[in-house]
Amino acid sequence: MLKQKSSEYRGFRNAGIRLKEEMVPQLAQLYGSRIPVLIPAIHAFDKAHIVMLVEQGVLTPEVGAALLRGLRKMEAGDVVETRTRVGGGLHSGEQYLIRLLGEDIGGRMHVARSSGDLSSVGMNITQRQKLLALMRAVNRLRRVLIDLARQHTDTILPGYSFGQQAQPMTLAHLWLSWAATLARDFERLHGAYGRVNRSPAGAAIMVGSEFPINRQRTAELLGFDAVHENCADAILELTNDDSLEVPAVVSILYHSLAKWADDLIQWSTSEYNFVDIPDRYCNTSSIMMQKKNVIGPAEVKGASAEALGGYVVAYHGLKGTTGMPVNERYCACEMLWKVADSAVRDLGWFCDLLPVLVVNKPHMREQSWRNWATVTDLAGALVTQRDLPWRTAHQIVGIMVRLCEERGLGPADVTPGLLDEAAVLYHEAPAGLDQEAINRALDPERFIAVRALQGGPEKAESLRQAQLFEDTTAADEQVVSGIDARLAESARKLEAAVDEIIAQDRK
Repeated sequence: MLKQKSSEYRGFRNAGIRLKEEMVPQLAQLYGSRIPVLIPAIHAFDKAHIVMLVEQGVLTPEVGAALLRGLRKMEAGDVVETRTRVGGGLHSGEQYLIRLLGEDIGGRMHVARSSGDLSSVGMNITQRQKLLALMRAVNRLRRVLIDLARQHTDTILPGYSFGQQAQPMTLAHLWLSWAATLARDFERLHGAYGRVNRSPAGAAIMVGSEFPINRQRTAELLGFDAVHENCADAILELTNDDSLEVPAVVSILYHSLAKWADDLIQWSTSEYNFVDIPDRYCNTSSIMMQKKNVIGPAEVKGASAEALGGYVVAYHGLKGTTGMPVNERYCACEMLWKVADSAVRDLGWFCDLLPVLVVNKPHMREQSWRNWATVTDLAGALVTQRDLPWRTAHQIVGIMVRLCEERGLGPADVTPGLLDEAAVLYHEAPAGLDQEAINRALDPERFIAVRALQGGPEKAESLRQAQLFEDTTAADEQVVSGIDARLAESARKLEAAVDEIIAQDRK
């Protein structure tokens, strides 16, 4: 007899049924090693599926109660450890129940289901958990940046373009730009969450089942917001764009984190000397004892490269004709789990590091105008006070900067005569600004103060932006709280349904 003894049941793939040989041990081990991260989701799916089958009359209440009591018994210990030890991968619940209850009972739980919807449910639930963790971490960093912005509305620093000093801004202005970026990251994460949180349960491998199942009920018990309307679209072996979107969203988030890490590394150099990073985020050299190497931000940059690599792996692993990419999806998702966890870690690291940066405000302020960063407003003064066309003013000031650099002069050395010399060279007429007007135009504090337009760096405008971004962050925090509440309610409904079936069987 080929039927296995229930107490020794090793699954449906053993030799002598469809296949003549056992799988190569190393291959079997690799195949099973990718499942543990999905086990909590699979365990919930097993319970929800049994509840739905009982409610639909596919399983008798007595069989359903026995199966659910068996899964509850498993929960008395570590579910992940138990299922991993029992083996069976996605089917570890069935394997456990057959050993516990025999095939006549345990062998009934898989009706109207396939490895296809088992793995798709497991991956979708796990992806949504990773996205939720990222959404919380993003919101936390947004809060930190907004608080810091309010503290640094008068901290002036140079802005850069093409690697050269451009115009002054404030640290508040820069922090708020980071917060604005994270707001878009939240939108992308939330959008991906909505597309991931659709239930594949009941789709089986692509066409569903002939049994009278209720896909909406299973989705409700598992916390899904909707059901995939098309069974082929529900299965990752056939349609896997969500497993491409999530790593893409995470890699975009990491692109910003890596850029900001680069900023911090650059600012902490002796050449910049804008900030000092606490020693606990640094290391030193085994030979150059004077070195203070910034390790924290460097690790973020490395993780960002891994994030991009994860997306590339997913893209190439999941392409191919419909129904071909199968095990490749596990490779893609394995990288996603790691990268998503790293992103949560690094977002938290930014939250801890940014508030304890030692900011060299006097040096930042000095550098914000020393290299001609404010001369735009000198040209502006020629427009407003001397009624020159903007292009004429632009050319005159450009000549003046060149003359100063040739003569070893800086912004503090600009005089009306020097500006007049440049104007005469350009259009044979003096500029006509006095020293007070020149000094006022070149002053970095005034440069910031007059930029009170919407989105500008002026203090009151920065505070307005901070409040706006705080309100948006609060709204997004409510979005996450709402999701948490809905998932908690679904979990409560599932356990209540399990309790009811078990209780009814005892009557």
